[in-house]
Amino acid sequence: MNRLTSRWYEHFVRPLLFRMDPETAHHLALRALRVPGALAGLRGFGPAAQPLMLFGVSFRNPLGLAAGFDKNGVALPVWEALGFGFVEIGTVTARPQPGNPRPRIFRYSGPEALINRLGFNNDGAEVIAQRLRRLRGSARPPSIPIGINLGKSRLTPIEEAAADYLYSFRLLQPLADYIALNVSSPNTPGLRSLQEHAALVELLRTITSENALFPAPKPILLKIAPDLSEMEMKEIISACEEFAIAGIIATNTTLDHSAIAPDADEQGGLSGSPLRGRSTAVVSFLRAHTRLPIIGVGGIFDAASAREKFEAGAQLLQVYTGYVYRGPGLLREILG
Repeated sequence: MNRLTSRWYEHFVRPLLFRMDPETAHHLALRALRVPGALAGLRGFGPAAQPLMLFGVSFRNPLGLAAGFDKNGVALPVWEALGFGFVEIGTVTARPQPGNPRPRIFRYSGPEALINRLGFNNDGAEVIAQRLRRLRGSARPPSIPIGINLGKSRLTPIEEAAADYLYSFRLLQPLADYIALNVSSPNTPGLRSLQEHAALVELLRTITSENALFPAPKPILLKIAPDLSEMEMKEIISACEEFAIAGIIATNTTLDHSAIAPDADEQGGLSGSPLRGRSTAVVSFLRAHTRLPIIGVGGIFDAASAREKFEAGAQLLQVYTGYVYRGPGLLREILG
């Protein structure tokens, strides 16, 4: 079944999608997955369950869909039907924002990579909260964990970042199984400065203090960049442990574009196969210096690259670019 699914995607679906602009192809695929009848046709499609518990959340299996793929949470039942163990939506900002001008996603088939400079385009926290509230109250609510990835609004000054995250957090906390704080996208000016110790401490103090006021506090995770020095990672670990953060997501996209020919390079964050080694190295460094749970993401294209992340110390995995290139068969290949 997995071999047939992979061939169907790689020989028919992917060539069709790859003839289009990457963002157009992405939105077309999302719309196709949401048409009436698509969900019924996918039931039982995914791999067998491999349940595990991490930071108090029960996961159907350890493979999730990374933030950025379904930014606005419009296709959550589909990802569950396809076999994902969990889904992370977003990045969500306090207010709706269009993101950067198009084109803003670039495909590099040779190195199996993407560069994006989307800029947190999303419907905003209020609209997404309403959408999730309807889904949670429906006849078939999600049975897999839904993480919500939060980011800073582009127009919010960096010194007001904590309050900006807090606005989104208050709206979305009750609707999430976990919350991920994104301080590592390279496409919102100044965002990565929130990984610096003083700014990170302020953000974590603000969010964890608010989380404690809810009747049901939720796990808070931090998503970090792959371009950090060892000293910077040690300071991040220290802050995460100080505020009892539930885990670290490693990693976001990279600013290292050495895998892309200079005449074809574009501004933005690079993901895909070229990120594999660096993201695994970050996972390995984190595991050597903390016992916090780690979600590994970056360059996962097959069973071998998934196993590499697990062996480096990740307990959960997320895919994005690998799913673009490999399609639904990737889940069965990794999970068996």
